[in-house]
Amino acid sequence: MKHLSIIVPQGHSSMVNIEGTHQIMNEVNSILKSMGREPLFKVQLVGIARESSQRNGLFTISPDCLIGDVPKTDLIVIPAIYGAPKELMEANAPFIPWIVEQYTNGAEVVSLCIASFFLAATGLLSGKQCATHWIAANDFRALFPDVNLVDDKIMTEEDGIYTSGGAYSFLNLLLYIIEKYAGRDIAVIISKTFMIDIDRNSQSPFIMFQGQKAHEDEPVKKAQEFIEKNFQEKITIDQLASMLALGRRNMERRFKKATANTVTEYIQRVKIEAAKKNLESGRKNINEVMYEVGYSDPKAFRTTFRKITGLSPLEYRNKYNKEAVMV
Repeated sequence: MKHLSIIVPQGHSSMVNIEGTHQIMNEVNSILKSMGREPLFKVQLVGIARESSQRNGLFTISPDCLIGDVPKTDLIVIPAIYGAPKELMEANAPFIPWIVEQYTNGAEVVSLCIASFFLAATGLLSGKQCATHWIAANDFRALFPDVNLVDDKIMTEEDGIYTSGGAYSFLNLLLYIIEKYAGRDIAVIISKTFMIDIDRNSQSPFIMFQGQKAHEDEPVKKAQEFIEKNFQEKITIDQLASMLALGRRNMERRFKKATANTVTEYIQRVKIEAAKKNLESGRKNINEVMYEVGYSDPKAFRTTFRKITGLSPLEYRNKYNKEAVMV
């Protein structure tokens, strides 16, 4: 039996992550028992205090045990923790050496949503792939440049460390872990019981591109603003470099460093974000939307759109535009 430790942090954390993981993993045991099989997980809430006040005192969680009572565990689940990172780290500092020690001794570690910030602060994510909520991607990259953030992924697994994307995508990561340890048949039963869309592996359809402007490189900001105001036109890297009085290579290097995108990627993402908004609310056909955002080649538009959103333009419109589907 695997010992599963669900962390109960101090401060404001995701009760959905905590209770959801607790319920689903115990349901795995119930299903296995009904099939005449041994339970797989010993599920415990593990804290650093006898009580953890949540939502400004609206809820209180009483862990099953404290970290000092758990000398050895097999799987640690860290729920999303909200608030100022420095304060959260101070309030939950005792967890860090315990998590690192358990990982060193063979435990696997699971980070849900923005718990990636807390996990990254332990140093265990250094040089590894990581997912987090897409809305926090820019802040994460700024704080942890040594972590390979893949903000389109709904989950990652590397060297015994799992991370999930935003919000309820933690359910897909739980299904992945259940399939790994209990088998595909149990994962399918859980997906049907809790009505979770199994095998979903991207949060790209949910990302709203807002530009990456949390940097101090003013020429790059000017380039971003120019792209956002003129995305319907053909914009070249040489044009931007000339406008900013920078050499092309210098311009490309600074742009990538500041935004985590190449100039071409940024132009594409701005165009596709505009196309997404048109497809979500308008009645224009796909070609009309394509021309409006500055594409003239349908194949190139479809390819870029799918690369960024994970869906074709038609699939995206059908998913988010109820009026268009009914026409």
